[in-house]
Amino acid sequence: MSAVKAAAAHIDWTKLSTSLGLKAETVAALTAFRKRNEEARRILSDLKEQKTAVDFAQYRKVLKNQAIVDEIEKSFKSFKPTTYDVQTQIKSIEAVEVKALERAKSTASKVESELADLQATLKNIETSRPIEELTVDDVLKSRPEIAEKVDALLAKGKWNTKGYNEKFGYVTLF
Repeated sequence: MSAVKAAAAHIDWTKLSTSLGLKAETVAALTAFRKRNEEARRILSDLKEQKTAVDFAQYRKVLKNQAIVDEIEKSFKSFKPTTYDVQTQIKSIEAVEVKALERAKSTASKVESELADLQATLKNIETSRPIEELTVDDVLKSRPEIAEKVDALLAKGKWNTKGYNEKFGYVTLF
């Protein structure tokens, strides 16, 4: 567990939020978690620095009823804090951490593959010819289903394309 604490102490929060390309909501959640963590650490540090010894002699001087001070001192000395076995909670937390890490790795690999696909598509778009230089033959070569659809319409004797006039208006030559 000390290795986890040491690793947690050396987290570079700015690099974590910028280099991973996280969404704004995730960065906001990480920032809120960091603030809560720092506040909890500060409170813990303040509490550790506080004096924990009780000066019963001072209370005996100040209070008239010595029996109450004696009873409280006896209760204080006999107090034993309850200990809890937190190993089951720690194991469940570690199991959740392992699953979260696996999901994060899976997501990272998916994002990397999508990014590679998008970069290949972008390179294809950048190296393609402008649309003004394309010919009908080029379009039919890249999308053969268009030629099949046109041939099917012509075989049925349909010369109009459905929705063309609604989209581009009626064009007639006089």
